[in-house]
Amino acid sequence: MALDGLVIHAIVHELQSCVGGKINKIHQPTEHDIIIQLRAQGSNKKLLLSANPTYPRVHTTQNSYMNPLEAPMFCMLMRKHCETGVIESIEQVGLERIIHIDVRQRDELGDTSVKRIVVELMGRHSNIILLDPSSGAVLDGIHHVTPAISSYRVVLPGSAYVAPPEQEKYNPLAITKETFVELLRKDAHGDTAAEETIAASIVRSLSGISPLIAREIVYRGGLSVDAKLKELHGEEHRIVSIGEAFAGTMRQIRSHEYEPAVIRQAETDKMFFHVLPILHITGERQAFRSVSECLEAFYGDKAERDTIKQRVSDLLRFLQNEKAKNIKKLEKLEETIEEAKNADRYRILGELLTASMHRIQRGDKQIEVVNYYDEEQKTLVIPLDPQLTPSENAQRYFKKYTKSKNSLTAAQEQVRSTREEIAYLESLLQQLDNASLADIDEIRDELTEQGYIRDRGKKNRKKKKPDKPALNCYTSSEGIPIYVGKNNTQNEYLTNRLAHPSDTWLHTKDIPGSHVVIRSASFGEKTLEEAAQLAAYFSQARASSRVPVDYTLIRHVRKPNGAKPGFVIYDHQKTLYVTPDEQLIKQLPVEVK
Repeated sequence: MALDGLVIHAIVHELQSCVGGKINKIHQPTEHDIIIQLRAQGSNKKLLLSANPTYPRVHTTQNSYMNPLEAPMFCMLMRKHCETGVIESIEQVGLERIIHIDVRQRDELGDTSVKRIVVELMGRHSNIILLDPSSGAVLDGIHHVTPAISSYRVVLPGSAYVAPPEQEKYNPLAITKETFVELLRKDAHGDTAAEETIAASIVRSLSGISPLIAREIVYRGGLSVDAKLKELHGEEHRIVSIGEAFAGTMRQIRSHEYEPAVIRQAETDKMFFHVLPILHITGERQAFRSVSECLEAFYGDKAERDTIKQRVSDLLRFLQNEKAKNIKKLEKLEETIEEAKNADRYRILGELLTASMHRIQRGDKQIEVVNYYDEEQKTLVIPLDPQLTPSENAQRYFKKYTKSKNSLTAAQEQVRSTREEIAYLESLLQQLDNASLADIDEIRDELTEQGYIRDRGKKNRKKKKPDKPALNCYTSSEGIPIYVGKNNTQNEYLTNRLAHPSDTWLHTKDIPGSHVVIRSASFGEKTLEEAAQLAAYFSQARASSRVPVDYTLIRHVRKPNGAKPGFVIYDHQKTLYVTPDEQLIKQLPVEVK
């Protein structure tokens, strides 16, 4: 990845379309992210400001975000000072990864004031800070920085804003080709020239340039991307060639000739993106109309997936341990069933002993009898307990027969329930794999209600849980709504309460996955195909081909008494086979209802 100063320069240029826009609503869906909904140039826009330590970014977004029931304090402060305000300017600080967004707002007394949102996109030190530019005082930051964390700068309400330390590098957009060539020539004859690469020298000298673009400049200059500075000794034409490549690259940036694209490197399968063509990396390229679309495609749900991974780590461990325990239990039960299949043998031995009682003396260790159950009437040696009477020996075998027969029935019932338990745990693991942040809480609540885990937050709960969960509603290419349940709470509500008897229900055949409902009595083959795609994509078989998907009317779907959440049985089904297509899924319009 390469969210460098050049990409920030491009995104700030693109966001000039937001200048003059009125802020309608501000949300904070996660601890790192702010969503600003605004109206600008006759259209509605959503601006994402993210101080995620791994994926910091700023761009417009089309994604839907689930917001907490109670807005965090920083969100409330942003609403107080910025909602109903107008964006006056969006600027980059030099070529650094810092963006200033100035908002002019009129308060309830009619007084006008300007507040500045400072977005610092600096890896784990990323932050979103609201300050008063007239006094330089920090109103608050999405992440607090105390004196214990940093002695250089503090980000707390009331503190003076101190910008991140300057790197004292040259601005590549402000220097000439000749200056760049002179810098490169000087470095080529310096002490570090022996081992330092040309690309590393460019990164060290110029601000806003990532190693990716530095290597691209070297490549366009006709050298290997890993070429060392020492290779420029006495090679003036090479230095000039790299200087020309640098000048051409900066010319593209100054004239805003951007070509945003995501590249999947063929050799390593790594993903890269930039607003300039990256020619030194070979692989699959996907071009985008805007920088925002490129960033959204690259980051996708990476940030959310990472947050989810942290939130569900305890649930994953618990479910995987429970599944492993049940698999071990199933193996033992199957061994018990195999042993219990010898029950009839114990009954035969008891009957043969009863028939030969007159031949047995107390103290005998065995007896040889004719097995009249055998067609060939072969003889059989039956072990005896010398401490028992002949009758007690016979009764011992009859008791073994009864115990084995009873254990077979009990084991078969336990095998059935254990297999159901494993299927249930597998469905929860699949749901966690596809879960959004909102879905996690519903899955955790379900496990609490089912008695698997204790309700740790019971004392802290203030608000009543909503009686109907939020569902993802996709719109097919024919304009038909298709609902998708992504956990058992949503599946139960969708299938048993929301759907009409004439709606069509879909689910992967014998594979854990989502309940999908086409909310219409009539639709075309295209809608059915897209609904099947959704069922296959939101299932355990997402990465498979030719996934079987059953579909039937809701009236033929029912939940057995006492069944686990989300479990249903159905009939009158038909099956079609689809290969999940992520691009098709992403192209379908979706909203949360």
